[in-house]
Amino acid sequence: MASASYTPRLKVAIAAHAGPGGTGGVARFVGSLIHALGKLEDGEEQYLIVVRSEAHRAWLQPLLGPNQEIVFEAEMVREVKRRNRQHAGRPLIEWLKSGLRPLLPAARRFQERINLLPRQWPEVPISDGSYEALGCDVLHIVNQAFFLCAIPTVYNPHDLQHLHYPQFFLPETIAWRETVFPAGCHFAHTVVVGSQWVKDDVIKRYRVHPDKVQVIFEAPTTESQSEASETVLAAVRKKYGIDGPFALYPAMTWPHKNHIRLLEAIAHLRDTRGLVVPLICTGMRRPDVWPTIERCLQELGLSPQVRFLDLLPEDDLKALFGLAQFLIFPTLLEAISLPIFEAWLAGLPVACSNITALPEQVQDAALMFDPMSSESIADAVARMATDVELRRDLRRLGYERIKDFTWERTAKAYRAVYRRTAGFPLTEEDRWLLSWDWAQHR
Repeated sequence: MASASYTPRLKVAIAAHAGPGGTGGVARFVGSLIHALGKLEDGEEQYLIVVRSEAHRAWLQPLLGPNQEIVFEAEMVREVKRRNRQHAGRPLIEWLKSGLRPLLPAARRFQERINLLPRQWPEVPISDGSYEALGCDVLHIVNQAFFLCAIPTVYNPHDLQHLHYPQFFLPETIAWRETVFPAGCHFAHTVVVGSQWVKDDVIKRYRVHPDKVQVIFEAPTTESQSEASETVLAAVRKKYGIDGPFALYPAMTWPHKNHIRLLEAIAHLRDTRGLVVPLICTGMRRPDVWPTIERCLQELGLSPQVRFLDLLPEDDLKALFGLAQFLIFPTLLEAISLPIFEAWLAGLPVACSNITALPEQVQDAALMFDPMSSESIADAVARMATDVELRRDLRRLGYERIKDFTWERTAKAYRAVYRRTAGFPLTEEDRWLLSWDWAQHR
């Protein structure tokens, strides 16, 4: 009697080394991707989500599907060490240890001296075997911190901002990135990026073959799928003392988010046109950048009309998208903008920079401007604040554009990458997703 054919189950490890509280868009990407993968019901994949802390486990646990399980990296490492100790009793190992024992004191002294020397250049981390011991077919490293592993690897470098704006980075950070990023892009089986602009950047900067770099757009985060109720909107309006229309800019105060030019534009409108546009900014105030922004606010006399609300609860931030008159997004570099997705979902018209990946993302669904020019930003703010018909048209176009982005499609595209990386058969849908131009309409 012939035995039944056996189809192996694809097993994927996701190194989820990003979480809430400081990692910004990467953390939101990680949570949304894991949640979306867990909701796919047309596959037999199994996912092991590797975390480093109890806080990250608590954050991800509610997002998991039935085919997903959380494991702690520290426990993986302990298990590998335990297995190594078990094998240490073999005769050959004992013979080697006895032969090398006289050399151990000198070796230890040498190691101590080496450890005291400052490293002159960062190194690409190498797996200690703990990931390999999971028995997975694919490893997905979802943030920039690549490490070498024997498992076929999928890698997300996200963007190469340090090469475009090195002045925004410490020398040691650039050195780390320029060690780890090229290694990840060359040694990973597949490099996944969020736009064609980033793909072209990776190919040009690191000379990676185009077939190795896969474009997969992200989608609105799972937290922004439902609209805030009228009761919540009223409560948030009262909580933050909002009594009229305002422009919204939700972004951490990273240097590339370009807050200074936006403030100069707001002041320019007030001083030259008599147009006062209230502005609310949200997001973490980075201690290395915030003093400069605060000083600019004071020098321009903008405190009465510009407010920085820092990090907000998710529900409050969602309500601000519902209350704002328009979104202004003057960033200098973006691989893809999650706040623009959230604005479209909330029916909020968008004005944004005309550089890097944003034209690819927004197409005709935003008013674009030159973020290097305060005057260009000011013109866009003035049009958005005064042109009712423009806002109506952009609101309609945003609703249409957002239909091109869903986390179900994004998760299926990542699953297709996992299958291809592991050498598993691809479905017709998998092949279509891997060849699709994500920048185009449906």
